[in-house]
Amino acid sequence: MKSKVRIAISTLALIVLWNLGSSLYTVGEMQQALVVRMGAPVDLITTPGLKFKFPMIDTVSYYDTRLLTLALPSEQVILGDQKRLEVETYVRFRIAEPLRFYQSLRTIDQANAQLTQLVSSSLRRELGQVMLKSLLSAERPKIVDHIQKEVVEKAKSLGIEITEVRFHRADLPFETSQAIYDRMKSERQREAKELRAQGFEWAQQIQAKADRERAVLISDAQRQSKITHGEADAKANQIFAQAFGKDPQFYKFYRTQQTYRRALAESAPTLVLSPDTAFLKEFKTGPLVGTRP
Repeated sequence: MKSKVRIAISTLALIVLWNLGSSLYTVGEMQQALVVRMGAPVDLITTPGLKFKFPMIDTVSYYDTRLLTLALPSEQVILGDQKRLEVETYVRFRIAEPLRFYQSLRTIDQANAQLTQLVSSSLRRELGQVMLKSLLSAERPKIVDHIQKEVVEKAKSLGIEITEVRFHRADLPFETSQAIYDRMKSERQREAKELRAQGFEWAQQIQAKADRERAVLISDAQRQSKITHGEADAKANQIFAQAFGKDPQFYKFYRTQQTYRRALAESAPTLVLSPDTAFLKEFKTGPLVGTRP
């Protein structure tokens, strides 16, 4: 009989201890707890420490008070100019209203799925109205702010406070990038051919101009040379005429010496002539000194 009493007391003590243990819970400094009784939220605990709840009928849901980061998977978006863009975004948020969060989402996994859908729909709606050049210009922050504002408004009803929505990466798909690269390459090659053709044309024009200027310069020089040569011949003939008028015999002797110089300079080492030839008259008689015609 005593053993049965002891077993009953021990069992009762274990039940009391288990109920006492299950009725106590702790809330961390970076946590907030929502007490749910029979499926209905009854209390929100925001202060850290050891807390009490009714065992078996109360459950506690913990939510982080810190900023949480959600990295969305990459997705293709069609822009307003029908270009495709690979976009990766991230969201930073916190659970601002645990009661509303519990009523609409309950868990963080559900919150991540809902936020992914919200950001994706806002992203597609906003980027579907802009051009690629706008996204690559100073307008990009305004576009991102519009997306963030829309997500913030929709997330309020879920008890979530959105602090940041940003692009982690926004690139053209590989196929589009390759097509753009090929188009840019062919365009640069076309421009290079045009520049080479234009350069060759300019070179031909410069060469033709230089040839014309050269021909003009040579013609002017030849004309001036003939004029100068004619003037010199006239001057020489005038001098020769004056010399002939002053001393015809000396002039004749001088011209004979010039004839000798040209003839003997162009002859071979040996020159064979007849002794009575007129060419050797000056060698035989010498000049007539002091005679006048």
